[in-house]
Amino acid sequence: MPEKETLERAEEDKEEGKAPSTQAGEFVREEIEHVREGKHGARSAKQAIAIGLSKARRAGVKLKPPKRGSKQTRKQAARDLKKGKKKSAKKSAKRSRATSRALKREGRSAASKRALSRQAHAAAQKRSAASRSRSAKKAAKTRKK
Repeated sequence: MPEKETLERAEEDKEEGKAPSTQAGEFVREEIEHVREGKHGARSAKQAIAIGLSKARRAGVKLKPPKRGSKQTRKQAARDLKKGKKKSAKKSAKRSRATSRALKREGRSAASKRALSRQAHAAAQKRSAASRSRSAKKAAKTRKK
């Protein structure tokens, strides 16, 4: 379950008319913090981000499943989105416990500055120069003054 503050920040972003990816960023931020403070670990920065996005979808952020990625990932994202639309039934304690224990066994270096920087760089490399340029221009235009 996401923290109350994270839900509030995401709601605030929604009210300000920000994109679903920006709203979901709050959940990703929370997940990175969890790994950093040792609540649990993650195998990679990519996994920590994926957990955050999944939480966002389940919390009701209208974040579309990825166009690319494995069939399994797209299906899971669609399932999370569906769960976020309706109030879900009680979570399985056994499954929840198993997930928590598995994550606790993972390392903490996935949330390091270096790991996150490497992940961001790798993600940017997959995009075209024009796409990166458009994003940079939009960021500059919408930045708080």
